[in-house]
Amino acid sequence: MTSILPEQLLRTLFEQAVAAADPVKVIPETLPPKPEGRVVVIGAGKASARMAEAVEQQWGPCEGLVITRYGYARPCKQIEIVEASHPVPDQAGVEATTRLLSLLAGLGKDDFVLCLISGGGSSLLVSPAGEISLEEKQAINSALLASGAPIGKMNIVRKHLSRVKGGQLAAAAYPAKMLTLMISDVPGDDPAGIASGPTVGDSGTTEQARAIIDEYALQLPQSAKDVLAAQTGVLHPDAESLSRVENRIIAAPSRSLAVAADFAKEHGVEVQILGDALEGEARDLGHEQARLALQIRADMKPGQPPVLLLSGGECTVTRRGDGVGGPNAEFALSAAITLQGQDGIFAIACDTDGVDGAAEVAGAVIGPTTLGKSINQGLNAEDYLNRNDSHSFFEAIGDQVIPGPTLTNVNDFHAFLIQPRKD
Repeated sequence: MTSILPEQLLRTLFEQAVAAADPVKVIPETLPPKPEGRVVVIGAGKASARMAEAVEQQWGPCEGLVITRYGYARPCKQIEIVEASHPVPDQAGVEATTRLLSLLAGLGKDDFVLCLISGGGSSLLVSPAGEISLEEKQAINSALLASGAPIGKMNIVRKHLSRVKGGQLAAAAYPAKMLTLMISDVPGDDPAGIASGPTVGDSGTTEQARAIIDEYALQLPQSAKDVLAAQTGVLHPDAESLSRVENRIIAAPSRSLAVAADFAKEHGVEVQILGDALEGEARDLGHEQARLALQIRADMKPGQPPVLLLSGGECTVTRRGDGVGGPNAEFALSAAITLQGQDGIFAIACDTDGVDGAAEVAGAVIGPTTLGKSINQGLNAEDYLNRNDSHSFFEAIGDQVIPGPTLTNVNDFHAFLIQPRKD
C-alpha cells in the first residue's frame, strides 16, 4: 500500500498523465524520416510549439509557422512561433493564420506539408468566413463557450463560420502531400473534432449548424446568418483536395489515463477507469462520481487496498453567474459538496493543458477538509457553485493546481482516491 500522502499521490498522477502526452516524448515515436524536396511545417494549438520543437529535434531546421497560446511558445531553430489568444480569438491569430495560408499558396504535388494540430487550435487558427468581423467572431465564440453545448456541437457551428476549419486548411495546400500529427483533446478521439478538424473532411451541414444555434438560443450577427444561408467551404471527407492528406493521432486521453493507472497500481492501489470520453455538465459529473466514491467506500472492508477512480473527457459549464470558474474546478467543487467532508475520499480535477476555462489554473484538489476550510473562512460552497465561481473558491482555501503551461493537451483528468475504513 502506498505511503504517499493522498493529495500528493493525486497531483503526481496528474503529472504522470501530462508527461505521457509530452510532444517531445511522442513525436519521435511517430515522425517519419524527413522527405526530400520542399518541406513546410504548419500548425496550431496549445501543444503546437512544443510539437514543432520536437520536430526540429528530429529533422533539424524547417521552414514553417505554428500558432500557439500566449505563454506556450518554445524555442525553435527556424519554424516561426506566433502566440495568439485562447479561448477567444484575437487579431494576432487572424494575422498569423493569413501568413500561414500564404506559406501553402502555390505548393505543388512534389512538396510536403507537416501539420501539427492540438486542442486550442479552434481559436488560434482563425479566418472568419464571409463578411464576419473579428469582433463578431469573438462574440460568437464567447456565446458558444457559455452555452453549455458539448464540444462536438460547438465545432459544427465553428466549422461552417470559418475559412480554415472542416478540411479547408488541407485544401489550401493541395496538391501537396500532407501529414497531420494530432494530439487529441476530444471525446472519442475523432480527428474531425480536434481543433475543429482543419485537415479533416466533415459531412456536417449548415442546417445542423442552424439547428444547434436555435437549440442553445444563440444570437448571431447578420454576417454569420448570411454565411450559413450560403454554400460553405467545409469539405466532404471524399473531396479530391483531401485525397493527399493523412491524419494521425499521436497522443490521446486513453494513453495518459493508462500511464496514471499503471503508476497507481505500482503503489498498491486498485484502479477502475470509468472512461476517457465522458461529457456533460461539470457539476453533474462531479456529483455523480462523488456518489460512486461514497458507495465504494461504504462497501470497503478494513485493510483492503485503496481504490482509484480515473476518468477523462470534456466537461462543459452552462454559465449561470458571473464568477471565475472552469469545468474542472466546478467538477471538484460539486464533488466536495456531495462528499460533505467524508473521511478517506480525496479527488483531483484538472485540465491537462494547464488552463481550466480562461484561468491560468489547471483545476483543484479536494479532500475531507475542503468544506471545513471554506467554512472557517466564511465561504458558502453552494453559493460559489451557483455563481460559477469555483476558481475563486479554491484560491481562497489554497487548493488550486497551478502547473503553468504544460505544452500539451489531452483534455480533462479526474481521479478519486478512496481509502478503506479503519474499523
